Amino acid sequence: MRIAQVTPLYEAVPPRLYGGTERVVAHLTDALVDLGHDVTLFASADARTSARLAPVRDQAIRLDPAPLKSDLAAHLTQISEVRRRAADFDVVHFHTDMIQFPLFEGLAHKTLTTLHGRLDLKDLPRVYRRWREFPLASISDHQRRPLEFANWAGTVHHGLPTNLYQFHPKSDGYLAFLGRMSPEKGPDRAIAIAKRLGRRLRMAAKVDPADSAYFDERVAPLLDHPLIEFVGEIGDAEKSAFLGGADALLFPIDWPEPFGLVMIEAMGCGTPVIAYECGSVPELVEPGLTGFIVRDEDQAVAVFDRARGLDRSAVRRRFEQRFSSQAMARRYLDIYAALGRPAALPVVVAANA
Repeated sequence: MRIAQVTPLYEAVPPRLYGGTERVVAHLTDALVDLGHDVTLFASADARTSARLAPVRDQAIRLDPAPLKSDLAAHLTQISEVRRRAADFDVVHFHTDMIQFPLFEGLAHKTLTTLHGRLDLKDLPRVYRRWREFPLASISDHQRRPLEFANWAGTVHHGLPTNLYQFHPKSDGYLAFLGRMSPEKGPDRAIAIAKRLGRRLRMAAKVDPADSAYFDERVAPLLDHPLIEFVGEIGDAEKSAFLGGADALLFPIDWPEPFGLVMIEAMGCGTPVIAYECGSVPELVEPGLTGFIVRDEDQAVAVFDRARGLDRSAVRRRFEQRFSSQAMARRYLDIYAALGRPAALPVVVAANA
């Protein structure tokens, strides 16, 4: 099958540091190539891929030192190039939200759009009602709830290469927090849980400009404590040691998380997850097997001993069974095969086995 993968241009593919969507696109693209498909990746020139690369910008936007940039212009240029070459592909798989819809009217039947973000935003329903001919994929069943009426082709949980993260049979005796320093990710909750448990907490997190005030006012004052270590933003090369050394990953979110890639990254290292019951969490965490789902700080503290006593080998096995990049690629291939045959959709392909 001739497949185009169209990624956002904000981060390199895969990202050098923090980044979710572009990381998933990188792993999906390579897995499709491994399965024997002819894949072209439309991305910035600094992408690293086993597919054929179609560079549409000299480098990813976030780490580009140019002081003045237009992300809209960059993405319009990219989508225009994909449209020019659309006849070269059997399937064009977009990961760029809805920007491509006006240019691909009439070709919707050969496209799939995976939505990677939250969907409870005011202006989204009008877009997805206006362009209902475009098949959509969700990354969790919970993600799609605000847009139940949309043209959903299926749900595909994210996957990662099984050799990307090293299994750690024993922890080094600390708790881990990995993500963004933002209110919805709950770093202040993670600190409170660690302090109540009297356990070390290592925090690897990105501070976006939009979250700098929150970080300075709410989080930074909490870091001056002997149990808390802020290590800054890390990339894939550091994640195995960071996550694998933890007794558990704390994921105390306070928002409708569409997926939560860090949860399966931790599972890939054999590390259990203690997560708040929001968004996709109940779809990913299997209580008593790969972690525990809690509703508040008291419950998080209460389950800690049980979490660190879980069989780390079983956590890793569930990661391999449910969240490998090849499993993700095969589920997308099921959807690709059904495109243009409305009676065959939706395809139920979430990783629930």
